[in-house]
Amino acid sequence: MIQQQTYLNVADNSGARKLMCLRVLGTGNCRYGEIGDKIVAVVKDALPNMPIKRSDIVTAVIVRTRQPVNRASGMSIRFDDNAAVIINADGNPRGTRVFGPVARELRDKSYTKIVSLAPEVL
Repeated sequence: MIQQQTYLNVADNSGARKLMCLRVLGTGNCRYGEIGDKIVAVVKDALPNMPIKRSDIVTAVIVRTRQPVNRASGMSIRFDDNAAVIINADGNPRGTRVFGPVARELRDKSYTKIVSLAPEVL
């Protein structure tokens, strides 16, 4: 569960390293974000000489959470960290690579480009 003020790692090569969640986007008053939800975040740490700078406001999609995700098959999956991928207005990732595993729930929420770039889908 990702809420306001939560720090997330960035799972792509866009130049940002750490994000802080400002708002979970969704219908109505969303307090918590799960895998596949869009968030508005601020870049807290970034690599030098990259297009995304520190203190930029970005839109990202959550790809990993430490909170277990329960599936319809009865299995639950939990990751080691909270991570997100920075996306543009079309929903495509701004980076060209995605690092680490991502959850299968992203395919159901039509983030197929992120799923295809990921090295492993769990």
